[in-house]
Amino acid sequence: MNSTRRRGAIAFFLTLGVCLVATAVVLQFGWIIVNGKRFPVLLVLGIVLFILMIAGMIINTIFLVREIRRNERQDSFLNSVTHELKTPIASIQLSLETLQQRPMSEDQRQGFYGMMMEDNARLLATVEQILRAGDASHRKSARHRLPVDLRALTLECLNDIARRHQLRPEAVRMEDRAQGAAVIVAGDVEDLRSALMNVLENAVKYSPVGVRIIAELDLARDGRVSLKINDSGVGIPAAMLKRVFHRFYRVTGRDSVNVKGTGLGLFIVRSVMRQHGGDATAQSFGPGKGTTISLWLPSTGQHGEKA
Repeated sequence: MNSTRRRGAIAFFLTLGVCLVATAVVLQFGWIIVNGKRFPVLLVLGIVLFILMIAGMIINTIFLVREIRRNERQDSFLNSVTHELKTPIASIQLSLETLQQRPMSEDQRQGFYGMMMEDNARLLATVEQILRAGDASHRKSARHRLPVDLRALTLECLNDIARRHQLRPEAVRMEDRAQGAAVIVAGDVEDLRSALMNVLENAVKYSPVGVRIIAELDLARDGRVSLKINDSGVGIPAAMLKRVFHRFYRVTGRDSVNVKGTGLGLFIVRSVMRQHGGDATAQSFGPGKGTTISLWLPSTGQHGEKA
């Protein structure tokens, strides 16, 4: 219902803007025709005022539509966060009530403890993601710049994601194209780990048929480090590739998978990359054809052979 109202509001403001522009054109040209021939100065003044008025109307309409869409993304974020927080809390509450009211064996109790630990981890991950997004939107550079072995960090994150989701060894692998060189970047290791894990979590979540993740590590000719995360998931429509990095933005129309989220993951990824002097881009050949998230970071120049 809310999305329908917002679409109606966008259509209304666009229509209103077009009508106002058309009215201004008619009135202004009429004024110019009537007065322009007798008073050349008024003709010039009328043209200038006409251009300013049309530009103001167009800018005003654009800002109105952007504000409506921004509010829509924020409402979607609030709904998603409410679900992400409420679901594990309700599950923990139910487990606690069951433990309190029913006699059960030690194995059964341990099973409930395990479920509560998983729900608590999910709750904590959601809170940490929101906090990181808030921090990322305010910081312009990395807090701590220390040498980070990106190869080792990538392998650590790949192993972590495989363990979390119980993936087969062949489902997650790295292709090292750096020819044995040490790949060192300067940055905050925890921020970089968070960015990598966000990309990998998305790759798993949006691969409902089967997970296949390939991380390609390379050294670009311009001195940057390139890390590309390829998945075989549902893909992203071409029109949405740039917008997926916006805060609160979530890709719509992917009927093959129903994934809850906050719309903050890739926003955090790009923010972290830019704080480290790099960038993040997305590529996909369309729905059902997987996605490639490319991470670029400046190297420290320490590309000697690995020990």
